[in-house]
Amino acid sequence: MRLQSPPVRGAPAAHPGGRAIARVVAAAPAAAPGRASRAAAGADAAAAAPPRPAAARRQQRRTAAAATAAPADAPPAPAAGAGDRSHEADVVIIGSGIGGLCCGALLARYGLRVTVCESHSVAGGAAHTFERDGYHFESGPSLYSGMDSRGPGANPLAHVFQAIGEDLELIKYNEWNVLVPEGQFLTRIGNDNFFGVLDAMGKGPAAKRDWARLQEVMKPLARAATLLPPVAIRFDPGVVVSALGRYLPQLLSGGADALKLTGPFSKILDGTVSDPFIKNWMNLLCFLLSGLPADGTIAAEVAFMFDQWYRPDCQLDFPVGGSQAMVQALVRGIEKRSGRVLTNAHVERITTDPSGRADGVALRGGARVRARRAVVSNASAWDTARLVRASAAGAEAPSAAAPLRRAADAMERSAGAMPACPSFMHLHVGFDAAGLPPPELHHIVVNSWERGVDAEQNVVLVSIPSVVDPSMAPPGKHCLHAYVPATEPYSLWEGLDRRSPEYAALKEERSRVLWDAAERAVPGIRARAEVTMVGTPLTHGRYLRRHRGSYGPAIRAGEGLFPGPSTPLPGLYACGDSTFPGIGLPAVAASGAVCANTLAPLGAHLELLGALGL
Repeated sequence: MRLQSPPVRGAPAAHPGGRAIARVVAAAPAAAPGRASRAAAGADAAAAAPPRPAAARRQQRRTAAAATAAPADAPPAPAAGAGDRSHEADVVIIGSGIGGLCCGALLARYGLRVTVCESHSVAGGAAHTFERDGYHFESGPSLYSGMDSRGPGANPLAHVFQAIGEDLELIKYNEWNVLVPEGQFLTRIGNDNFFGVLDAMGKGPAAKRDWARLQEVMKPLARAATLLPPVAIRFDPGVVVSALGRYLPQLLSGGADALKLTGPFSKILDGTVSDPFIKNWMNLLCFLLSGLPADGTIAAEVAFMFDQWYRPDCQLDFPVGGSQAMVQALVRGIEKRSGRVLTNAHVERITTDPSGRADGVALRGGARVRARRAVVSNASAWDTARLVRASAAGAEAPSAAAPLRRAADAMERSAGAMPACPSFMHLHVGFDAAGLPPPELHHIVVNSWERGVDAEQNVVLVSIPSVVDPSMAPPGKHCLHAYVPATEPYSLWEGLDRRSPEYAALKEERSRVLWDAAERAVPGIRARAEVTMVGTPLTHGRYLRRHRGSYGPAIRAGEGLFPGPSTPLPGLYACGDSTFPGIGLPAVAASGAVCANTLAPLGAHLELLGALGL
């Protein structure tokens, strides 16, 4: 299942360090900020608060998410007046997705004054949550691993939490339900558990030999993929000290294995495995990791995932309170260091100084937030380019418009050449669990291997987080989130009026596959449903402000690299899934860290690495 991401998919955390090494091998990352292309544009550690009782956690979530729009077509919350919102900061961040919050939290940790501007009524981007009638619904990440890991191979998000002194209360588990054309099985992560799956699927000795051979082939690649922690990377000449010099012996020891990480995983899979079921399974995992099958997924992603899932004593994590707990921890990391996270703060344009350098943002309602050091966009490449174009049109002086137009031209060309993943369909259900046996937390449904794992309406992921965290639903109830993982074409929905009968009919038609999967996970769920909501690509695009509701860039392995944090507009930087190292929750956390590092003094960066034991 694709791990954490903004818009979620549901799989294990792919370690972006593998992509970092791949980039080092393919193209040295020590580019100065002005040269790094972009398609879109003090050691303190405050103690985390002690775990709170379930009732207190539920009340906190209600307070935090009371104004949050559900994935239905409700009007956005009104913007606050300019009032006290006009102020000055060192860095202004546009958007509060996980990448933007990680960037802001680390910049605050580096001693900079940070303001995050979020258009929605609640922070978190695709990781935000909402409540309806006591049910706590997630809109994005659902499957996590390595959230408390340490060392070079740790989840980059774990490194950020450690850096800002915030701990998550984690529930450990290692089992989920899989429904494929061959049948249904419960599977666990762990060294030898997949051999039991092969038995359940009626596979013989040849398939088991294939699996054992693949495990052996992946072991050195997994080691190579974790040699360079992404938090060590910065996109300026200082990377020679922070990353290359610091980890050069380890990188050299990776040798030929590191070179293999840069190509598509299909080259390794096809050269090692002949069994169709194992090939289908690995293509599914690749798709859930990157949004692309094995022939488009970089081997580095799979190498770390393989190590995380198929080694002794490994487990998955679920943060108590769900994805909102992560968001709140990052917000605390900003606010406790004198930063601000503004919601209902829609950025209408980026402002520039007389030299043409980005120096702040203008908010809807008239407020201005000035940036002494930099502006960072956590929006997608396409949406950042659109914002820069709008900024040029709204510039207060012709001299200010010219550099914005030039930057918009360059960013639109880059974004236009960047392929995009499709969008999502979501189903949220709050249901009565009286008399039901406890369901599994996670379910994967594959309707057909022949159609391809990336085919429309084929793969459905189902999450029932209240199974492990009862505070997420009223007593005796459960909350369910089902979705197609970035396979829904935006073109089917484009131009529809959300209030029209045609839109309602299409929602009913395209959500049937979600209901079918939910029924397989929880038989009779329709009759038990108390709250139901369907989200579409239009919902996705509206509330997450995503270009065509897209999951993110579909950059295929061997055919391109994710750009770094700098942009054609001086003073404007970027983080998130349109920048290196790419898509997925660990990756966007790493992108935020890389951007923050690039803006921070090298000495402060090295001090942070020392504090993290890296």
